[in-house]
Amino acid sequence: MMPRRRTPRLRMSRLIRNKIRLPVMARHYLSRFLLSSALLSTLVSCASADQAETPRPVTQPVTVPAPVVAPAAPPPAPVRAAPTRPEGPKLWPTTSLRGAEYIDVREIAQRFGLKANWVKSEPVMTLSDKKSVRFTFEEKQRDFHFDGLRIFLGKNVIREKDSLWLSKLDVIKIVAPLFRPSDHVAMLPATSPRLIVIDPGHGGSDPGKENLALKVNEKTYTLDVSLRLKKILEAQGWKVILTRNDDRELSPSKKSDLQMRNDVANRNKADVFLSIHFNSVERNPERVTGVETYVMTPQFMFSAGEEVAGDMTKIAYPGNRLDYGNLLLGEELHRAMITTLKTPDRGFKRARLAVLRMLDCPGVLVECAYLSNNTEARRVGTVEFRQKIAEALAVGLQNYSNTLETLRPKPAPPSVPVAPASAPVAPAKARN
Repeated sequence: MMPRRRTPRLRMSRLIRNKIRLPVMARHYLSRFLLSSALLSTLVSCASADQAETPRPVTQPVTVPAPVVAPAAPPPAPVRAAPTRPEGPKLWPTTSLRGAEYIDVREIAQRFGLKANWVKSEPVMTLSDKKSVRFTFEEKQRDFHFDGLRIFLGKNVIREKDSLWLSKLDVIKIVAPLFRPSDHVAMLPATSPRLIVIDPGHGGSDPGKENLALKVNEKTYTLDVSLRLKKILEAQGWKVILTRNDDRELSPSKKSDLQMRNDVANRNKADVFLSIHFNSVERNPERVTGVETYVMTPQFMFSAGEEVAGDMTKIAYPGNRLDYGNLLLGEELHRAMITTLKTPDRGFKRARLAVLRMLDCPGVLVECAYLSNNTEARRVGTVEFRQKIAEALAVGLQNYSNTLETLRPKPAPPSVPVAPASAPVAPAKARN
């Protein structure tokens, strides 16, 4: 046990208790000294107590900076579904037969949802839906029937592997777009036709076909029908231009004359070109009557009457840019003529004719009747029948225009802008 420290106060108390006698001044200074010592001792004790109570500063641990974490990437935006578009035509499965690519007629039936009926004894294959027979194909024939209309192919129908087969080009350029033109909208004219160039065939020193026994010729009737058709179409809102308005040729040179008929359409940016003609045959004229319709032959396809490739077969002419438009226009005109005139169907055919090769718009050449047949020539000689021809052509042209309008996608209605809500207006203060 440690000895207790004696403080100055204790010593002073002892001195007082012992009644030490000191002088007055000495006692005075001694009292002041003792008080000062006591005060100093008290301050030191307080300071020591404060120091004892104040905790030592705690050394802070070294803070290791947290690793920088990259901000989390925002969640991916929801994937938007691609806008739906009309599905384009699918590729056709082909088989190499006899040195060329062919398509099974049964494949055509499957693609279009038709029922195939195969009659081996004929041999004939028909494709039908619930309403009627749509197609009729026959072995070794160059033509087929589509909804009752006679259509010519580039190659004959062949028989192989207990089925009938069509050339790939015939299916792609004729059969498929005839049955389903909606698959080929992108390759059809984008606007409805309103400007037509009508070409009355021949003229001037070129009479065209003639029936000498009846003293009639082609150039006279083509101009008459063209003028009648012009009047009908203008009443329907068409703009009509004729390559000739009277009995004249466009050029003394036959080659230049035909080229100038193309030029009239191209220079005026026509929507449609229609060349009007009448036909004639030398063999069995009494047996041949009816209507023929021609459009430009597609590249690599054989024209009507061709059995082998010619010098022009591989050439892509300007008129070939509109193969699908030519097909649709030709079908509508041919169907209207056959239906309205009640005349024999000589076929919807293809040929690389001079007035069709260089066109920048869909074009058709129609052989309205056969002047070599006396009965039909007399019929053409009547005003009533020529008026009926003009009316039938007008129906075909209008049907072509209507079909284009139906096939073309309708534009989306314009969205109505919503006006932003206006801020509330504070009521005006009343004036004194």
